[in-house]
Amino acid sequence: MSMLHDETKPSITYKDAGVDIDAGNRLVRMIRASVESTRRPEVLTGIGGFGSLFAPDLSTCRNPVLVSTTDGVGTKLKLAFLMEKHDTVGIDLVAMSVNDLLVMGAQPLFFLDYFATGKLDTDIAATVISGIAEGCRQAGCALVGGETAEMPDFYGPNEYDLAGFAVGLVDREQVVTGELIRPGDVVLGLASSGPHSNGYSLIRRVVLGAGGPGLDAPFGDGTLGEALLTPTRIYVKPVLSLLKKVPVHGMVHITGGGFWDNIPRVLPDSCRVAIQHDAWRRPALFDLLQGLGNISDHEMLRTFNCGIGFILVVPREAVREAMEHLMACGETPFRLGEVEHREENGEPVVLR
Repeated sequence: MSMLHDETKPSITYKDAGVDIDAGNRLVRMIRASVESTRRPEVLTGIGGFGSLFAPDLSTCRNPVLVSTTDGVGTKLKLAFLMEKHDTVGIDLVAMSVNDLLVMGAQPLFFLDYFATGKLDTDIAATVISGIAEGCRQAGCALVGGETAEMPDFYGPNEYDLAGFAVGLVDREQVVTGELIRPGDVVLGLASSGPHSNGYSLIRRVVLGAGGPGLDAPFGDGTLGEALLTPTRIYVKPVLSLLKKVPVHGMVHITGGGFWDNIPRVLPDSCRVAIQHDAWRRPALFDLLQGLGNISDHEMLRTFNCGIGFILVVPREAVREAMEHLMACGETPFRLGEVEHREENGEPVVLR
């Protein structure tokens, strides 16, 4: 028993300081069903423990390699706050990590999230985490745990931040590194669902800044805000199935840095990618953003995916089979261009 507590004076609790432990416990109960819906056979524990146990089945790998990634949603969250719409950003969170795993040919195994806020609203948090669970189901991975941090005075009212962590598995002999890319290979692009989770600081500047149309402006079948909150497309299942059918020499997740910065990350020094500027249908949303901000073509392709969320580099003889398979899986593939020889000090990506 502490002798420092004076029972004659008012006592201060953690809840008085802004942290409600009971609310955190309620949240765990609220999300249990969503988390359980993502369960894989390898998961040995439920939520609520100090750690999560996962026993991977390595029988399909001669030389198993674990791949790990982490990412967030960025300032797209600001739009979710303004629109009070929290059911899709969890999908974004999962997508940004599992699509990165996919670039190396890895199957996502499990995912963990970090949800931080100033004052915990259990309904909002449960909605966000239900979106995370949906993203995990789309990717075929298990949501095995996470952290909910209530930090008074650290975030604005009704604001939160998200981070995600994914681990995947691939056989060392099947890791896709890009080293097999060679001149003559064909570059295929998969349609995005919108800006995904990149470029939203610029988006907010042109949409919400002086003279901007605002989130309530009509766009398509809804509002501009609704279009901008369309969740990031998860490419895991179609691409993993493709890897079993055709050789894929390289893959790229088009995130921050767009075409110019992401494609070179997988190219050998002797190769460049030549992309035809009219090879795909750029969605109207990107035309609107470019017009609102008078953004240059180069800046558009560095900031946004401009309608292409994922790229595959395949041998010329595999193009037809690859495109047919991807279409059968519900994707919209485009033949963007080809790989060419790159001169010393030449540009790795050229647009024609």
